Order: sequence, then structure tokens, then C-alpha cells
Amino acid sequence: MNSQARVRAVVLGGSIAGTLVARVLAESYQDVVVVDRDKVLDVRVARKGAPHAHHAHGLHARGHLILEDLFPGLTDEIVAAGAFTTDLGRIRWIFNGRRLQPTDTGLVTVAPSRPVLENHVRNRVSALPNVTYLEEHDILRLVTTGDHRRVTGVVVRRQTDDAEVVLDADVVVDTTGRGSRTPAWLDELGYERPEEERVKVGLAYTTRHYRVGPEPFDGAQSIVPVASPAHPRGAFFGQLGGGVCVLSLTGILGDHPPTDPEGFLEFARTLPVPDVYDAVRDAPALEDPVSFRFPASVRRRYERLTRFPDGLLVLGDAFCSFNPVYGQGMTVAALEVLALRELLRAGDVAPLPFFAAISKVINAPWDISVGGDLAYPGVEGPRPVKVKVANAYMARLQYAATQDPKVTEAFMRVAGLIDPPEALFKPGTVRRVLRHAFRTPEPGPSWLDTAPPAGAPPRDLPEAA
Repeated sequence: MNSQARVRAVVLGGSIAGTLVARVLAESYQDVVVVDRDKVLDVRVARKGAPHAHHAHGLHARGHLILEDLFPGLTDEIVAAGAFTTDLGRIRWIFNGRRLQPTDTGLVTVAPSRPVLENHVRNRVSALPNVTYLEEHDILRLVTTGDHRRVTGVVVRRQTDDAEVVLDADVVVDTTGRGSRTPAWLDELGYERPEEERVKVGLAYTTRHYRVGPEPFDGAQSIVPVASPAHPRGAFFGQLGGGVCVLSLTGILGDHPPTDPEGFLEFARTLPVPDVYDAVRDAPALEDPVSFRFPASVRRRYERLTRFPDGLLVLGDAFCSFNPVYGQGMTVAALEVLALRELLRAGDVAPLPFFAAISKVINAPWDISVGGDLAYPGVEGPRPVKVKVANAYMARLQYAATQDPKVTEAFMRVAGLIDPPEALFKPGTVRRVLRHAFRTPEPGPSWLDTAPPAGAPPRDLPEAA
């Protein structure tokens, strides 16, 4: 990508990753065009091209800092529109059936619905004078030089009349997500496809929105019983504003939350703590449950290729798609966009060096996600000593965090992608962990072991351990 030929950039995909890319490209290109098959501007509900947007989402602390840098005042704007922000350490986190000690970390997590967050960000980007959104256009194929060494544009089809349009470009950026066609395009152009690393988790989210007051949350923005090998059913239950709450139930390895209302509520009852079930058992629901399946985390190793056409970049879920229960996707995309911005400011951006740069960004969150998944005996994959040791230590650390807010703080800084995983092995943190959990602790029991009989009134919510 020649720094002297920065006339037009075309971004394929208008979700969070594509919109953040457009924001950064607008600093260097005269014209930036974002293409999406859906209508995306002024859309505040889940759309066909992003079915996962219906479910619970959170923007990690590091992602919040990046978005606030790219869009000053965004947080205040979202809060003014009725959404919640909270300290990451003040969420009611429940690991292995036990509540972590709450603490003030100074790390902010933003928790509107995903479509609302995207709408605020898109409004900012679409208002830039050199950015255009081309909505309701299907992406057909790349345009290249005769020798296929450079991508020079993309062919799209206007849905209103099926007319094909050629968009010339100095760079095309693929942010179309897990369904990216770049591997197939490379094959057609005579290049190798990237190697793929897959971790099959067989995950499903099932989500329902409710009218629930703030009382069950007791000052917290959300209640999150995190799935674990001992308690593999999990949930994200959070306030969205205006008295509306979202409940996303999660199950892996084929144990999927049902979509019928009775089955959905029964699945919530089987969570290790009663907090969520007690809050929604008699609450008015706003719609029927909706499910979304995620079969596997996929990392495409573009950085290992030796040949790649100039003028084409890949970013976001199209490059690496994480198990969404870890909430890393939007933040990792933002970190990748910062890497792109740094390279653009330094001069030329060649594909393979760019892929090497964002692969370094991905390494830590990928290790967190894959390591956590491999703690489940039913998840297939190699378990080197590093993974076994890390998982054994994490079990101790999570228990220690139920006793010591300083451990919670250290844990949240890594979970929020502020600190690298190695920070959890600092001597001071290790001493605190071993003080409370020298040996691997037994997981906490399920509340159902002492549950009241069916039809009994709701229980009082438990205090922090």
C-alpha cells in the first residue's frame, strides 16, 4: 500500500470492526467507503447480518479506553441516552458457584445493547466528511491487476436493482466477520489459504429481554454466573436502561439453552446460584427466547503466509473469531485498529507485516480464551504443560478472589485486557492466591443442593463471600 496513493479505501462490513477501521482510515485517505449488505445507519436493533447482536455484550475496559480516544465524549453520550456504565470490579461476578469480592478497579465497562453501541459509533463515523456508507449492497468479488499481485477494488451489487458496481480502491479491508470469503478469494487468485486453528466449543447463547427493576441487582449493573467445568451453564444478566434487562444463558458442548419459555426458565433455575432465576421467574418477558450458535473459535494464520496480494487487509473476526463468552471481540478489533493506525502513520502498510502486527495483539486474548476452553474435559485440543499449569493456577486465583478484593482487582485488569496474563504471576499476587488456596479448592456447591421446593417464594440474594 503506497503512502502516496491514499485516495480511496473500501471497507467490507459495517459492524464495529469495520466502523472503527473506517474511522482510522479517514485520517489517511481522501475517501472511505463502507459496504454492507444490510441497512446499518440509524439501526438500533439486531439485524440479519449480525444475529449475535441480539445477545448480551460488554465492552472490556481496554476497548472502552480506545473508543473514548477515537470518539471523545462517547461515554457521556451513551449514558445520556440511558445506557449503563460500571466499574468492572462492581459487576456481581460468580465463578465456580462463589461470588468474587467486589472492588473499585477504576476500569470502566460500557453496557448498552450491541446495536445501540454500534449506532452511536456509526453515527460518529458517518458524520465524517470523507466517509460514505454503502448500505444494502452485496459484496461479489475482488478486482485485481492481471497478475493478481494487487487488489485494485471490489465489485458489489446494489440490492434495489441488482446492478453491479465497481469500486476502485487503493486498499480493501475485509471486516466481514466469521463468514469472510477472503480464504476462497485467495484460492481463486492462485494464493494459499491461511492455516486455521479451531477450538470446537459447541456454544449456544439463548437470550430473552425482561422488564425488571434495579432491586435484584443491589447496586450492580449486571450479574454474571460464569460457566466453568464444575458448573458449565452460565449467564449474563444485565440492565440496559429504561427498566429493560437482558438475560443471555450459555451452554457449551451441545448443552444448549432452550428457546421455549418454560425450558428457558428451567435452564436459568439450574445455574449454580439463584440470583438470576429469582429475578426473572415472575418478571414480564418482552419477547420469546432467541438462540445463536457458535461452533468453534477460529484463528486464521494469515501472518504465516509467504505470499499475499497487495492492497488487501483482513481484520476483526475475519482474522480471528473468539469464543464470545470471554467478551474479547470488540476490544481486540479496537486494538487491531490501533495497530493499523500506527503503521499508517509510519508510512506504507504491507499486508504481511500488518498481519504480523495484529497477530501479536491477538496472542494474549487467544491464549486466555483457548486456555479457558481447554479446562473443559470435553473440549478437544492439545493441553501442553503451560495450559495445565495456567488452569490449575486460575482455579486457585478465582477462589482467592472470593476472599480478597486485591486478587479480584488483579484478575479484572487481565480480564479487561489492560494487563497481560503474566501480571497474575507477580510475586505479590501469587502470595495472596496461595494464602487462600494453596491447594486446588473444590468448586462451590449448586444452590439446588439446598433449594426450596418448587413454588416456594424467592430466596434472599446471597451476600458476597
